[in-house]
Amino acid sequence: MAVSRRPVALALCVFLSLCRAGAQHGPACAKWCPPNSVCVSGTACRCKLGFSPPDKLITSPTGTCDDINECAAPLKVSCGKFADCENTEGSYYCTCSPGYELESGGKNFSNESENTCRDVNECISGQNPCHRSAHCINKAGGHRCQCRRGWRPIPGSPDGPDSTECEDVDECSSGQHQCHNSTVCSNTLGSYKCHCRPGWEPAPGSPNGPKSTVCREIPLPTWTRPAGVHSQSLSHFLDKVQNLSRDFKPLKAQNTIQKLIEALDELLEAPGDLESMDLSARHLVGTQLLLDFENVLRTLAESLPDGPFTYRSPLNTELALMIKDQGEKDAVTVCHSQARMELNWTITSVKEHSENGRTVAGILSSPQMKKLLANASLDLDGRQAMVEETYESPLLDTELRFLSNVNSVFLTNTNTKKLTSPITFNFSYLLEKPGPREELICAFWKGDNTSGRWSTTGCELLDKRNGTATCRCHHLSSFAILMAHYHIQDPRLALITKVGLSLSLICLLLCILTFLLVRPIQSSRTTVHLHLCICLFVGSAIFLAGIENDGGGQVGLRCRLVAGLLHYWFLAAFFWMSLEGLELYFLVVRVFQGQGLRTRWLCLIGYGAPLLIVAVSAAVYGQGYGRPTYCWLSQDGFLWSFLGPLAAVILGNAVIFVVTVWKLTQKFSEINPDMKKLRRARVLTITAIAQLFVLGSTWVFGLFLFDPHSQVLSYTFTILNCLQGLFLFVLLCLLNKKVREEYRKWACMVAGDKYSEFSSSSSSTTGASHSQTRALRPSESGM
Repeated sequence: MAVSRRPVALALCVFLSLCRAGAQHGPACAKWCPPNSVCVSGTACRCKLGFSPPDKLITSPTGTCDDINECAAPLKVSCGKFADCENTEGSYYCTCSPGYELESGGKNFSNESENTCRDVNECISGQNPCHRSAHCINKAGGHRCQCRRGWRPIPGSPDGPDSTECEDVDECSSGQHQCHNSTVCSNTLGSYKCHCRPGWEPAPGSPNGPKSTVCREIPLPTWTRPAGVHSQSLSHFLDKVQNLSRDFKPLKAQNTIQKLIEALDELLEAPGDLESMDLSARHLVGTQLLLDFENVLRTLAESLPDGPFTYRSPLNTELALMIKDQGEKDAVTVCHSQARMELNWTITSVKEHSENGRTVAGILSSPQMKKLLANASLDLDGRQAMVEETYESPLLDTELRFLSNVNSVFLTNTNTKKLTSPITFNFSYLLEKPGPREELICAFWKGDNTSGRWSTTGCELLDKRNGTATCRCHHLSSFAILMAHYHIQDPRLALITKVGLSLSLICLLLCILTFLLVRPIQSSRTTVHLHLCICLFVGSAIFLAGIENDGGGQVGLRCRLVAGLLHYWFLAAFFWMSLEGLELYFLVVRVFQGQGLRTRWLCLIGYGAPLLIVAVSAAVYGQGYGRPTYCWLSQDGFLWSFLGPLAAVILGNAVIFVVTVWKLTQKFSEINPDMKKLRRARVLTITAIAQLFVLGSTWVFGLFLFDPHSQVLSYTFTILNCLQGLFLFVLLCLLNKKVREEYRKWACMVAGDKYSEFSSSSSSTTGASHSQTRALRPSESGM
């Protein structure tokens, strides 16, 4: 270990010796050199570049090195245009002057050759330093904040580039405006406006500017006399109106409105010769009065103060006006006791204003106007198909009843035939429960140059409760709440139905009594006749008494019950008609093969089969019984539960009819081949016609009555089937000789004569024609 340490110590001693030798041979450095200097020798120091004194040795510890300001004279450095020199310790740099910036976006540069300074537009740089009430104006190297025209610095506000605050100058109150003395000055932000005072309008040719507007009083519109109408009452009214227009002054606008409404009431309360005019002329007068009244009310409203105005005349004509000036709220309500309208002034169709910047909305409600507009037609347009679908019958005519006043709604804007958004109205009306085929509607008056009519196009009834109806319309006009009674049944057909069924019921009752009381004619065929008449009698009586649905469009239990009974009894009548054909077949075709069906089988088929059909139909679809208008089967597929059996019976009886006529022709030829052709043709024709009516062939017209608008088929079907009882009485009773004899017997008993005398007096006649009677018996008793 001792051997290894010796070389290391030796090397260290050599290194220290060399260092001391180098220090003794180099110059010594002064340790007292001041800041910002460098050591030159052990006795001197020198200031660094950029410090003073330059190039001069400092030999005393008290010496200093001071910074040289290159930006100051006499060494002032030139940074170039729009730039400033900025001194730093030992150096300097150049920057753009305030309001300028380098194109490169840099902050500083070294010398003039690098100068690219350009002006900064503080007003558009997104950093507008001015107050929001002042206007920024850019200038070279800076900006200026200045009040806009019509504004002024706020008193006490510092007037500096970045601190100026301004306020509006009220030119109107300060007298600085230049409005004409016929106008009114209205101050605006930074300016003012000259507009006409209420009841005035710009004079023709006057420019509409803040300094040049000249106004004049608004003349009232001229009332128009309807073309071709000559009426002393109307002329007297127009004279009153012209006098009011001539004496009109804007300050008396309210008084003028009241006098005009009272004049209208006076005309309508006692129309005089207007009532003797035809409907077209009366409707034309009403149309023109409504239009002229709207125009004059628009004009008179210009002279009223802002806000609502209402008036009610002694005859209950009411007017509500809302006058709005610019800057007022958008949502407003115009109302009086009979009508209410809510609208928004901002919609395109409403916001149009008059020359003086005012907007008017009004409602005139007249109970007397109904006298001129009564008995007008109703234009349903697209709703007619819906009405016919609802009542399942063609619409023939509509009768209207007024339930409210005639409410004329108008705005300053006259182009209101199609509003950009609908307006909702509330109208008071007389409470009245709609009857059958009646409907409450919201209609408007659609006038033209010749007449006028009510229409529902563009209007819908939203709600009705407590005597108030809510309507929504896409246009403005004169509105009314009407009760529309839809005539969907031809009154002549209705009269024929009632008279024919009444007559048939009497005849069917006579037939029933005849078949029950006349014993000589009683047989299985008479039994069929009896039950056929009973079914037709009951069905016709139910039809006559209960076919109308009085439920106001609703199908109630009563209506369903009536429909079910009609379904059953008419089906029973058709099944007995089928049995008529079957009995006729047994009587004529199979006359030598026995009698027809027994009575119990006849009743089982005649009453049991329709009962089964009705029971199955009611179980499968009980809602099919009853319609909104009539208590009958619904028009969907359920109707075939009646038409199916009807078609089957008619088809079967038609086949039997053809076979019967052919067999009767043969039988007549065999019985009396020498019979005169005319007599044989008469008997054959009467028998064929009798079978047609007895077998129900008249219902063929009902099967082909697909179009309810077909008047020919409708009248034919109605007449033939309503008089079916009469036909059966004539064919089955009056044309039967035995029945006629019984009738004579009863007549004589009633008259007090003895039937024996009648019998003896007629015995010779009956005996002489005995052979002929036997020949004609098939046509007399076989029916």
